[in-house]
Amino acid sequence: MKRKILIIGGGFGGCASARMLCEDPKNAITIVEKNSFLGAGVRTQFYGGHPYTFGPRHFLTHNKKVFEYLNKIVPMRLCSDHQFITYVEKDNKFYNYPLHYNDINKMPDKKKIFQELKNRNLQKIKSAKNMEEYWLNSIGKTLYKKTIQNYNKKMWLVDNVKEIDTFNWSPKGATIKKGPRAAWDKAISAYPKKSNGYNDYFDKIDKRKINILLNCNLKVYDLNKKIFYINGKKKQFDFVISTIAPDFFFKKDFGELKFIGRDFHKIVFPVKEVFPKNVYFLYYANNEKFTRLVEYKKFTRHKSNTTLIGMEIPSMNGKHYPIPFKSEIRKSYKYLRKLPENFFSIGRAGTYRYEVDIDDCIEQAMELVKIINDDNYMNAFPQQKWWQYE
Repeated sequence: MKRKILIIGGGFGGCASARMLCEDPKNAITIVEKNSFLGAGVRTQFYGGHPYTFGPRHFLTHNKKVFEYLNKIVPMRLCSDHQFITYVEKDNKFYNYPLHYNDINKMPDKKKIFQELKNRNLQKIKSAKNMEEYWLNSIGKTLYKKTIQNYNKKMWLVDNVKEIDTFNWSPKGATIKKGPRAAWDKAISAYPKKSNGYNDYFDKIDKRKINILLNCNLKVYDLNKKIFYINGKKKQFDFVISTIAPDFFFKKDFGELKFIGRDFHKIVFPVKEVFPKNVYFLYYANNEKFTRLVEYKKFTRHKSNTTLIGMEIPSMNGKHYPIPFKSEIRKSYKYLRKLPENFFSIGRAGTYRYEVDIDDCIEQAMELVKIINDDNYMNAFPQQKWWQYE
């Protein structure tokens, strides 16, 4: 008897799960995707011949096993030279992102900043109640206002950074950078070598083993029995893997989970390159509407006499980022705890965790293979362990 597995969503989490699970002939897999293509925002599109994705999708991980897995399917090029910089309008200067002590020495108010750094109370970081308290105790008032305050207000569309009451996902750490920092400099950073990016990962799925339904309409008939209407036809499954927001399955009984979206603008410039040599991202920490610019050539190595820049403006257009409010996270727990046995919610939207990225989706899929294919492993496995917010 085959295990009938439904995968909801054809992004990285869904496709990684399908690719791994289809290796076992006992699994009969169906992917349902509402769009006309697989890959979601990670899929490479083209504009004026320039390859791009919806926002930068470089691959960052500390897990060598995950990198090696992806590299076999989509050959990757290491991006060890990548650099991020941020523009501070008050100083009319660009500084490293994250900040480095060398940057402070270039600032016109460096004496005041160093004094604030000297007087800060790092012990208060642990007891910080919101992001503002966290950063004020981490880097002082002047640097906070220069580099953190306005960026996070527009990033999360809030009037006050105090509204953001979770911040353990922040990759920048509590101190100014002096030397290499593991989260940024010691991770494997890479991007696909081919001009079509990650598309082969999605397009070369074995369709003999996996039933892929695009432009698909999905409705719940009986969640506990895992019965769904798929394009109007009733179908039942043994396992469900979902990559979409979990409130979908309960008619938003506890309220709709909040997400931040993006307006994404593509701009072609009549020069080969716009950014400095190793700069991939430009962040803007001021009152601009946009948060960052990306020069896609830095990732894709596309050859052209013009260059494509992507501009990202936070909006309510789409569900790209779960909002880091404790109230929303608690709400997501209510939904996740109601999911029936053998129903797994993965990925950024599925776990309602902002920090989940491509590598996490692959890791979660690797774990699911053990759970679904090995009955003994499943019996010892605490349901939904990866969505526990730490």
